[in-house]
Amino acid sequence: MKLSVLDQSVISKGDSASTTLQKTVKLAQLSEDLGYTRFWVAEHHNTNGMAGSSPEILISHIASMTRKIRVGSGGVLLPQYSPYKLAENFKVLEALFPNRIDLGIGRSPGGSATTRLALTDGLRKSLNEFPRQVKDLQGFLQNQLPEDHPFHGVQAFPMTTNLPEVWLLGITHRGARLAAENGTAFTYGHFITPVNGQQAMNYYYNHFQPSPFLEEPVANVCVFVVCAATQERAEELALSQDMWLLAVEKGIDTRIPSIIEAKNIPLTYDDRIKIKENRKRMIIGTPQKVKSELLRLIENYQTEEFMIISNIHDFQEKIESYTLLAEAFL
Repeated sequence: MKLSVLDQSVISKGDSASTTLQKTVKLAQLSEDLGYTRFWVAEHHNTNGMAGSSPEILISHIASMTRKIRVGSGGVLLPQYSPYKLAENFKVLEALFPNRIDLGIGRSPGGSATTRLALTDGLRKSLNEFPRQVKDLQGFLQNQLPEDHPFHGVQAFPMTTNLPEVWLLGITHRGARLAAENGTAFTYGHFITPVNGQQAMNYYYNHFQPSPFLEEPVANVCVFVVCAATQERAEELALSQDMWLLAVEKGIDTRIPSIIEAKNIPLTYDDRIKIKENRKRMIIGTPQKVKSELLRLIENYQTEEFMIISNIHDFQEKIESYTLLAEAFL
């Protein structure tokens, strides 16, 4: 089984954005040393706790600080941008780091309606244009737009021997269908929505159409994981992730609280119900338990690769979590 990493560059309380981004780089280097397959960074806007607002810049820096691990986006929020400019950005990255770049794209608006308008410079773009944008992006990457396309003849430079791998991120049957129809790789976000995954993955595998980008279906699943030497310690570490996720969903401070702070946050009945529900998006425990749960999910999702995300407060504990997990699969 392949293991990969998604890091959202979430700021732990007490850290700065600069320190957080430096830790993202250190985690990428560790992931490479431990044998993880790929390392992806995310895109978030107008939120105080997430430092990774520009995945293209982060990808370039991380790739320059590592040697062989694939580096990519999980993902760039295509509805807000020009497919042409995105194709050029990632062709430059591919030219700089051949055969190491993943172009993961998502349909998310990126934040509130006002935030999205700021990203589009006031242009009201419909999310319904996403399927068309995916096709345009593929066309620009290959420089093969249809003759009747309004931008036919416009080429995305630089020319590269290979193209970045294109991944479509989704949490619904609709995302799986779009990936299958366009012949892209597909990532299912179990860490966002754990209930639709089996149906989405089945559709993707059964309806995949080969493309110049991919001959056979390729998919992975992203899941929250907190791994520690004992179940008790893993549960304690996960408290900071529980409280962080609750704050994200409430739209308040999105930095990760310490365990001490997390233990002292007053909770309503509804909060406790929500935390319990959110635990379905996570695997928390010893290396043996986490391995067992991932192997069980393999049966559900029929995939051989999991992307692991861990948003806990202490960076050394985070490193230990990824290390223990990697060692469990050696």
